[in-house]
Amino acid sequence: MTQFYGKTKICYGEDALETLEQVAAKQAFIVTDPFMVKNGFADRIKSHLDRAGIGHRVFDGVEPDPSLETVTRGVSLFMKDNADLLIAFGGGSSIDAAKAIAFFAHKVSPEKAKPMLVAIPTTSGTGSEVTAISVITDKVNNVKIPLNDEELIPDMAILDARFTRTLPAKMTAATGMDVLTHAIEAYVSLDANAFTSIYAKYAMRYVFKYLFRAYVCGDDMEAREHMLLGSCMAGMAFNNSGLGITHGVAHSLGGLFHIPHGLANAVILPHAIRFNAFDAGVKYREIAELLSLPASTVEEGVASLIKAVKDLNESMGIPNRISGLQIAEKVYRDSMDTIAKNVLDDICTAGNPRRPFLGDVKTLLEHAW
Repeated sequence: MTQFYGKTKICYGEDALETLEQVAAKQAFIVTDPFMVKNGFADRIKSHLDRAGIGHRVFDGVEPDPSLETVTRGVSLFMKDNADLLIAFGGGSSIDAAKAIAFFAHKVSPEKAKPMLVAIPTTSGTGSEVTAISVITDKVNNVKIPLNDEELIPDMAILDARFTRTLPAKMTAATGMDVLTHAIEAYVSLDANAFTSIYAKYAMRYVFKYLFRAYVCGDDMEAREHMLLGSCMAGMAFNNSGLGITHGVAHSLGGLFHIPHGLANAVILPHAIRFNAFDAGVKYREIAELLSLPASTVEEGVASLIKAVKDLNESMGIPNRISGLQIAEKVYRDSMDTIAKNVLDDICTAGNPRRPFLGDVKTLLEHAW
C-alpha cells in the first residue's frame, strides 16, 4: 500500500499573518533567533498576537544548528509558561528547535494537551514547516541527530515571502539548493509515489526558474514567492518519500566540520546523482526532460542533469567539490571512516535508490573531494 500524508494547513500571501488572530489560544511561545528580534520581524508576529489578546514570550536563543542544550532550555521555559501555542519563526534552525521543544515537552508531560504548532519560515530551503523531521546537534560529540515523528509536523504553516527579502545572496543560494536537493532526492527515493512526484516536479521547476533571480535580486518578490512555495512543496514531497545519500553526507559534514546544511547538499548533489545513476538513471532522465535538458538517452539525461546542477552552483559561487569548502585535506581524509559510518547510520540514507555499503560511501567521498 502507498500512502501520502498531509497534515499542515498552509496559508500563503501577504495577508497570511492575519491567520494568527484567528487561533484559539491564550499563551504563545515564540521560538526564533536573535536576528529576527533585532531586525524587528518578531514584532510583526507579536502585534498580531496582541491584536488577538494572546499573551506571548519570545525565546530567541536559537543558534545555527540548534543544540541539545538550547532545546532543553526552551523546553523548561515553554513548560513554565504553560503555553498552548508554539510559534516557530525563522529559518530551518528555529523551526527545528521549536518542533523539538514541542516534542520533548509532550514527552515530559504527556497528560497535558499538545500545543498548536505554527511554523513561519523566513528562508526558502528546509521545508521544515510541513515535515516530520527535526535536526538537532549534539555539539559535544559533533553529531547531528535527525528526529522523525509525525508529532513533529506543524499544524499550520504561514508563508509570507516578505520575510525572505532580506536574506543575503549566499544564504539564498545555499537554502535554494537545499530545496533542489529535497526535490530531486524525493523524486528518486525508494518510497517515491505519484503524489510526491507531483510536488517534487513543481519544486524543481521553480528552483531552476527562480533561484538565480532571487540570488541576483533580493527584491524580486515573484522569485522569492515561488522559491518559498517550492520549498514547501519539496518538504511535502520528501516528508512522504524520504530523502537519500546526499543528505546523509551533508549531515555528517555539518556535524564534523560545521558546513551549512544547504551548502553541503549543493556540493554533494551532483556527485550523488552520478553515484545513483545506474539505479535511478531513468528517473534522472525524466527530470532532465522536465527541465528541457538534452536527454535522448538515459546517459545523456543523467549527464545533462549533473551539468545543470553544477552550472547553477557555479553561477552562485558554490563550489562543486568538497575541497572548496575550506576543510583541511588531511583532516578530511582522517575523518573519512567516521563520515562514511555516519552516512550509513543516517535515517535519510535509507531512502537512497542505491543501497550503499561502507566502501561505496568512501568512494563517493573520494570523488566528491
